[in-house]
Amino acid sequence: MTKIFRDSIIITANTDEAVKTMKIIDTEIPEVKIIEPQIFGDNRGWFYESYSYEKLKALGIDTVFVQDNRSYSAEKGTLRGIHFQKSPKSQTKLICCTRGKILDVAVDLRKGSPTYLKWVCAELSEENKRFLYIPKGFGHGFVTLTENVEVLYKVDEYYSPENDRSIRFDDKQIGVEWGVERPVLSQKDMNAPLLCESDVDFVFEVK
Repeated sequence: MTKIFRDSIIITANTDEAVKTMKIIDTEIPEVKIIEPQIFGDNRGWFYESYSYEKLKALGIDTVFVQDNRSYSAEKGTLRGIHFQKSPKSQTKLICCTRGKILDVAVDLRKGSPTYLKWVCAELSEENKRFLYIPKGFGHGFVTLTENVEVLYKVDEYYSPENDRSIRFDDKQIGVEWGVERPVLSQKDMNAPLLCESDVDFVFEVK
C-alpha cells in the first residue's frame, strides 16, 4: 500500500532564506515532491508565499510555469483523472487545494523507469496548504475528500487539446487505491482507455 504523506523531511537548500520559507518533502518516487510553505500568522489571520521561482530553484526545482488552472468540485467523492498531456506537450504540475481537501495522486508512466507504474499520493487541503510537484512523464488525478473543493495548479506547458490524454482511474495494471467505491466521474473519465490501449509515449531518461 502506498503511503499518504503527512510527515516533513527538510532538504537542505542552497540559500538559508529558501529553507526558512519552504520545505521539500520526499515521496516514494524521487521525482515527485511535496512542498510545504511556512505560514506566518497573527491576530489578523495568516500569510505565506505560495510560489517563488527563486526559492524553489534554490531547493532544486527550476521549472518555469506558464499557465494556472482552477477547478471546482461540488460533491465529495468527485474523481478527476488519470490525466496527462503526451509529448511534446507534456506538463509538469504544481498542485494545491485552496478549499476543502483532496487525495492527490501521481502515477509514473515513463517506460524504463525504476518506479514505472508505481503511484504516490498526498492529502492536500486548505488547512495544510501543501503543494504536490509532479514532473513530466506522470499521470495525475485526485479525488475530493470533502464537498465544495477548489483546486489550483500550475503547468509549464499550455493546454494542448490534440495531446490531451486520460487513462481509466480504476485500471488494474496501475491499481490506485482511491478510497471511494462510487466516484463522481465525468463522461470523459468514464470512457477513458486502459493503459494497454493508450498511446502514452513517455520514456525514462537517465540524468
